[in-house]
Amino acid sequence: MRTGSEPTTARSPLRMRFWLSVWGVVWTVAGTVAFTLTGHPGWALACGILFLVVVADLLFVVRHIRQGPHYQPGRDVPPYEPPADRR
Repeated sequence: MRTGSEPTTARSPLRMRFWLSVWGVVWTVAGTVAFTLTGHPGWALACGILFLVVVADLLFVVRHIRQGPHYQPGRDVPPYEPPADRR
């Protein structure tokens, strides 16, 4: 159902962020291992730090998904009405 107020009532695509974070974990682990084995400690460290950032985002997303429909409503929940009083 479209109301014309989608930009103000947009919902966060948490499931997409979850799968992108999982993809990021896979690639950062692979990068860290590959750079360590090839003798590039600076790049391995960069991939390791990026791994920590991706895991933190993954935990944040999982926390919001588990909090329920307030943060990730299903298709049966209608869009929120925008505030009537805009200043």
